[in-house]
Amino acid sequence: MNEFAPVLDDEAVAVARVLANDHVADVVEALNHEPRETAIELLCVVPFERLVEIFDQPELEAAPELAEALPRPKASKLLTAMSVDRAADILRELDEPARSELLGALAPPLRATLLSILGYPEGSAASIMTTEFVSVPSDWTVGRTLDYIRKVERTRETIYAIYIVDPKTQLLLRATGLRRLITGNVEDSVLSVAPDRAPVTVTPLTDRETLAQTISKYDLLALPVVDHGRILGIVTVDDIIDTMIEETTEDVHRFGGMEALDEPYMKMSFLAMIQKRAGWLCALFLSEMLTANAMQSYEGELEKAIVLTLFIPLIMSSGGNSGSQATSLVIRALALREIGLGDWWRVALRELPTGLVLGSILGLVGICRVTLWQYFGFYDYGPHWMLIAATVGAALVGIVTFGSLSGSMLPFALKRLGFDPASASAPFVATLVDVTGLVIYFSVALVILRGTLL
Repeated sequence: MNEFAPVLDDEAVAVARVLANDHVADVVEALNHEPRETAIELLCVVPFERLVEIFDQPELEAAPELAEALPRPKASKLLTAMSVDRAADILRELDEPARSELLGALAPPLRATLLSILGYPEGSAASIMTTEFVSVPSDWTVGRTLDYIRKVERTRETIYAIYIVDPKTQLLLRATGLRRLITGNVEDSVLSVAPDRAPVTVTPLTDRETLAQTISKYDLLALPVVDHGRILGIVTVDDIIDTMIEETTEDVHRFGGMEALDEPYMKMSFLAMIQKRAGWLCALFLSEMLTANAMQSYEGELEKAIVLTLFIPLIMSSGGNSGSQATSLVIRALALREIGLGDWWRVALRELPTGLVLGSILGLVGICRVTLWQYFGFYDYGPHWMLIAATVGAALVGIVTFGSLSGSMLPFALKRLGFDPASASAPFVATLVDVTGLVIYFSVALVILRGTLL
């Protein structure tokens, strides 16, 4: 037990012993399932070295709240011992005055480093970088570099990437891996064992998607963040994975037609969940009211041909489904940089024939459905059933084509306006296509059924 430990019951003490000995990933998972108050009590009784390991895990939920709940001296000591990037993540989420109090208790060099990281926009390379990397002057030998790595390895995010800088200007010259150092001659210059090419770098304001693509493209374990030739820090592959999981989760929530959740699903309070979902639902409901307006415009036609109402759900769902498919494909392609804004016309030329073919397939299925139901006596569509079947088939061709085209163009429009393409949620696309689908359906019906049912 340490000086900050509260009095725990026997069960909590047993859990605390498990936390002190299990794998840190299992410890974090167990803490995430505990009530907040219990988690704080348990964290107060684990050894300090273990506490640092736990808070260094990005998977620890509500880490800022847990850190703030610790006694101030222990919280300050914890931030000092943690990796710089994780400490910055925790401080970024803290409210005042807790953030200022904790920053004020840190050593001036660390405080300056954290304030520098916190000054960059959230989601940028500099905001998730760590300053704990291995860099050596270009005039060192391989042997001296290896000795240095042995001394500092416990305080560095990774030792597998070594950055070589000019001893006078501190400009980044080369990057090399630990394998090259181990296999090199200890008397050789560290610069001689490094690959003879400029290292792959990013700027402080590079976004997370570009970081992930760069690391994947060049198969890197770490990516240096460079400003005017000087290395500020590195972004490691595990940092990228964590941030991309978070961003993907936000996109999935938006694509489902709601605001992104700030906490895990089971941790969200009832009122918070209502707030996240109600706004989008109201907006979609108001949009769907346009569907009623569209149907009112064709009230006379509906009175003359009630049979047309039987196929409204079929028509609306088919258009919404095709639009959602196209939107999903385009949003993913934009995210992976497979296409850019300038490719909108290529996408349109691709989706137009695709929509026609898909609409023709569904139209044929619709015609067969009306024919079979009429032939086997499941439903009597009247003497003009063939015209009704043709109306359904032709309307499906038009609606699915429009759905595919509009669904594929909406992400481009949002991106051009500066919005996240993921905001083109499936419900939003479906609502758009529902309204236009009804107009297409009744317009086709007026053309085909004029003089008979209409």
